[in-house]
Amino acid sequence: MPDPDTPAAPHACCGPARTAVTPVATSLPLRPAARPATAGAGLRDTMIDLPGGEFLMGSADPDGFAGDGEGPVRPVRVSAFRIDAHAVSNDHFAAFAAATGYRTDAERLGWSYVFAGFLPAALRRGAPRPDRTPWWCGVAGATWHAPEGPGSSLEGRGDHPVVHVSWDDAQAYCRWAGKRLPTEAEWEYAARGGLEQRRYPWGDELDPEGEYRCNIWRGTFPARNTAADGYRGTAPVDAFEPNGFGLYNVSGNVWEWCADWWSTEHATGAVDPRGPADGRDRVIRGGSHMCHRSYCNRYRVGARTANSPDSSSGHAGFRCAADVR
Repeated sequence: MPDPDTPAAPHACCGPARTAVTPVATSLPLRPAARPATAGAGLRDTMIDLPGGEFLMGSADPDGFAGDGEGPVRPVRVSAFRIDAHAVSNDHFAAFAAATGYRTDAERLGWSYVFAGFLPAALRRGAPRPDRTPWWCGVAGATWHAPEGPGSSLEGRGDHPVVHVSWDDAQAYCRWAGKRLPTEAEWEYAARGGLEQRRYPWGDELDPEGEYRCNIWRGTFPARNTAADGYRGTAPVDAFEPNGFGLYNVSGNVWEWCADWWSTEHATGAVDPRGPADGRDRVIRGGSHMCHRSYCNRYRVGARTANSPDSSSGHAGFRCAADVR
């Protein structure tokens, strides 16, 4: 059983837990959206072989969140492993669902969190909202194949990251694909792309020479997103330039589940750390298109947060890893 003294994850900014609200039935008929039968042919399922080695994990960023356990900066060694170049796309998840008949937690439980600004008035009206993050609505019928709830679809978004998937759903996909979720240490090693203690995967400047390098909230949160980087919601999984290791979108776009249970205590000099043996919440990394510097700059490569394993939302997905064969 999880230790009752295990620190709770900082859900408030980055993604509410499933227990934060109890959705009520909407006044609209919950028509099931059409589920794609097969994966599209556009995206390759590309994995990158990384040699592993020692790197400095964590952050001492003065603009970071010490309470998240970003620090201390510490040497960590990871063994060689493989990791997906990009997050799992809607097309790839559709192939999994079609082959296995798998139903996600959001499908089984009947709801997931959607950003209020993406909803029509009929769905937004009366939808329960967490007290601390009222821009999120618990929407009945919101699933990976109906990301904004009843009446929405994946049309034109086959190459976007799958969302409304819980940690448990990500695990199920990984098992089917013969892969696994990356550990938090593997994720950060890969996301840094060979750079040491830089704020972002490409360096210390968010928009070097005015070039947008990630999909985050641009404007005034949560009222107005200018979409100056090209996207109001999710972007294709291979949007923007990859990092030095060839990974796409490890800052912004969607949060990515890691294998580890959440903890704010870290060992120095660890080799292949895997987090505590149990806990309440699982680590998520990378930030999302909902992140804005005014309240949540966790699109920094050393930032971290967590959520409960059954939680899902329109800004969280995952990428897979694998052992070197």
